[in-house]
Amino acid sequence: MRLEILPVLGIGHVTEGDDLAAVIATAAPWLRNGDVLVVTSKIVSKAEGRLVDVPADGPDRLAARDEVLAGETARVVASRGATRIVQTHHGFVMASAGIDASNVDKTRLVLLPVDPDASARALRDALRDRYDLDLAVIISDTMGRPWRNGLTDVALGVAGMPAIRDHRGEVDPYGNELQLTQMAVVDELAGAGELIKGKCDQVPVAVVRGYLSATKTDDAGGARALVRDAAQDLFSLGTAEARTAGLADGATLADGPGPTPADPIAVRRAIDAVAGVIAPGTVFTLVDEAEVRAGLVAEMPGWPDGADLVLGSPPTPVEPMGLVRFGADLHRLRVALAAEGVGSTLLPPPPGSPASAALAL
Repeated sequence: MRLEILPVLGIGHVTEGDDLAAVIATAAPWLRNGDVLVVTSKIVSKAEGRLVDVPADGPDRLAARDEVLAGETARVVASRGATRIVQTHHGFVMASAGIDASNVDKTRLVLLPVDPDASARALRDALRDRYDLDLAVIISDTMGRPWRNGLTDVALGVAGMPAIRDHRGEVDPYGNELQLTQMAVVDELAGAGELIKGKCDQVPVAVVRGYLSATKTDDAGGARALVRDAAQDLFSLGTAEARTAGLADGATLADGPGPTPADPIAVRRAIDAVAGVIAPGTVFTLVDEAEVRAGLVAEMPGWPDGADLVLGSPPTPVEPMGLVRFGADLHRLRVALAAEGVGSTLLPPPPGSPASAALAL
C-alpha cells in the first residue's frame, strides 16, 4: 500500500448555510474516486449553524460556557479543577464535550455536529450526486488520550468505509489466529490528515489517497461503532467519581449472599483491600475449612448451612468508640466484597467465639 496525504487549500472562512460539497469540490477539482476526505468537524459545525453566542471575556463568559457544557453533557466522567471530561450525547468521551473557541470569533463557541455520521453521509452523497465522485468522508476532531500526553485527531463521523478493520479470524505469518485485533482505521486516517491540516494553517480538509484502493470499502454503520459499550468499559469513571459511586452503592448494599458460592480468592482480595483503612487491631478471617465451618454452623442454628463465612473481631480492649469503628470496618469489608461480586449478610457471632461479628457469603 502506498498512501498520499494531500491538503485542500483555499477553502477560506466557512459560515452558516455554506454548501460544503461545493466549497470542497471547487477548492479540490483534482479529487478522484477512492479518495478519503478528512474534514475538520469545525467547518461542518459552522456550516450547520452549531454556534452559540457568549460574552467575549470575564466571569459571564465562563458562566455561559458552563451552561453550554451542561447542555452538551450526557454524564460527567471525571473532573479536576477547571477540567471536565464528559461523555457527549453522541457517546464520545472528551474534554469539555468538544466545545471549541479557536478559529472562531471571540463572542462565539463552536459545538460538535449533532450527528457527525449523518453529516458525513450528506457530504458524501452531495459529492457523488453532483460531482460524480465516489469517495469516503471522515469528520474529524481533536481529542486527548488516557495515559498519554499530546492530542491527536480521531473520527467523529464516517461514510463510505467501515470505521473498524476487523482482523479476527485471520492467521498471522506464524500461524496464530488473531482473536482480538480490530483496528480503528478511521482514527488512523483522521490522524494522518491532521499531519498536514494543522491547527493554525487554516487547512480544514485533507485527502488520503491510496487507502481505499487496497481495502474493502463497505460502509458499516459509521463512527458509532467506535464507541465502547458501557458494560465493556473498565475505565468508565475518573478516580474521584468512581470513589463517590462506590460510596453511594455501599450505602445501599443488598443484604444476602450471592446466588453462587463465593470465590475464596476474591474474598481474600477484598480483605486485603481494606487492610490499610480499617482500625488497627481489627481482624477479618475467612473460614475456608469445611469442618470448621460446619462446626460453627452447628453452634448457630440460624446460620445458613454451606455458606462461606468471614469472622471479624475488633481491637481489644473493646470500648464504645472502638465498636463504632468496628461497625464502619464491617461496612468497608462488605463494600469491598460487593466490588468483587461477592454478596454478604451480617450474622451474630457464635457463643464463646472471639469474633464480634460474622459475614455469610
